[in-house]
Amino acid sequence: MNEKLFNPWHDVSHDFNGTDITGIIEIPKGTRAKYELDKRSGMLKLDRVLFASMYYPANYGFIPRTFCEDNDPLDILILSQVDVVPLCLVKAKVIGVMQMLDQGEADDKIIAVSAGDPSVNHINDISELPPHFISELRAFFEDYKKLEDKSVVVEEFGGREAAVRIIEESFVLYDDTFVGNKR
Repeated sequence: MNEKLFNPWHDVSHDFNGTDITGIIEIPKGTRAKYELDKRSGMLKLDRVLFASMYYPANYGFIPRTFCEDNDPLDILILSQVDVVPLCLVKAKVIGVMQMLDQGEADDKIIAVSAGDPSVNHINDISELPPHFISELRAFFEDYKKLEDKSVVVEEFGGREAAVRIIEESFVLYDDTFVGNKR
């Protein structure tokens, strides 16, 4: 029997319109569980529990049909007043990007707000976020792997235009890598 499995990375549309995009949540905000998409099966797996006593500051996931230099889909942080369950599709408004190096490798994080959450959907650019929240994001990502003896460096935060450029580049790399090729 030759049965094709559904894979959220490859089989869900990102529906990007230049502002809004579909993100798929892997990790709800407020948890220490590091869930990750198993790229082959499309299932969600528990990669590890964070070694540090820290909690994800935002809902964390990926943008479908994207690919980056770290051989993963493009990461997205979706701000919302609620913790979003894993594998939930979330329409989100892109507001910026956090550019970082994980173990010396580029690992950008798109920052967005949930389009369906009236507590944040009025935000249009990362510059509208409280400075302390940006400091919290930086601190979390620079510190959450220290007890694993791994290095993460947050280089800079960019606005919506920088985020859109990175998203579009990830679409091109996805198409170059997967479209027309057997997965």
